[in-house]
Amino acid sequence: MSAPPRVLTVAGSDSGGGAGIQADLKTMLALGVHGMSVLTAVTAQNSLGVRGVWELPAEAVRAQYRAVVDDIGVQAVKTGMLGSAELVGTVAELISGTDAPAVVDPVGVSKHGDALLAASALDAVRTRLLPAATVATPNLDEVRQLTGVRVESEDDLRRAAEAVLAYGPRWVLIKGGHLAGDAVDLLTDGSTGQEHWLRAPRHDNRHTHGTGCTLASAIASGLAKGLAVPAAVAAAKEYVTGAIAAGFPLGAGIGPVDHGWRSRA
Repeated sequence: MSAPPRVLTVAGSDSGGGAGIQADLKTMLALGVHGMSVLTAVTAQNSLGVRGVWELPAEAVRAQYRAVVDDIGVQAVKTGMLGSAELVGTVAELISGTDAPAVVDPVGVSKHGDALLAASALDAVRTRLLPAATVATPNLDEVRQLTGVRVESEDDLRRAAEAVLAYGPRWVLIKGGHLAGDAVDLLTDGSTGQEHWLRAPRHDNRHTHGTGCTLASAIASGLAKGLAVPAAVAAAKEYVTGAIAAGFPLGAGIGPVDHGWRSRA
């Protein structure tokens, strides 16, 4: 029996299980790839917010990464919460030296508005991490953090994409989920000018914790299976839309998406 495709997530832990490493690994299992992890930070969080963050040393992150890649190997890498400029630089160096596509989710704040990236790390994201990305997946708040571009309508999505592409990722997916109306995202590349508009109905519920992590992990899973970027992103969009629709209430705040919704459909 042959091994399934392997995907490595480099991200923080979510003790509530809705986002971070936990969401990544659940997504990978649901999509038929073998998930592996490099832990960058431990957080104490629940449905109401983040109570504390403890970052791991850069040498611990490097050791985890090398242990996996040098022995087991990877077909795709996904990054999430990195926290500090030192960790951003360390991870950028590692993924730049790995012969596998990299999906970069430039996590800046949690779903509850808690800061997960130091302001001093923004320049390292722009100059080191984004140039190493096969696909970057910023939401509108992260676009504003990184580029200063404010997106207030669909018409602004192209301008946002151009601003992020200027930092060097091969593709960018601007997630328009914070806009009114349907959930509209724009995927475009920096060389041929391809544009792919992805639309999905907006589900009016509070089960959206971990959507960014889940989407980026689903894209990485598709790339590991050999899909081209547009196909991997389209499949990931379909998966996360279903996961939001099937999300369930846990705690008193923002509940998680349902990563196993297809098995219960």
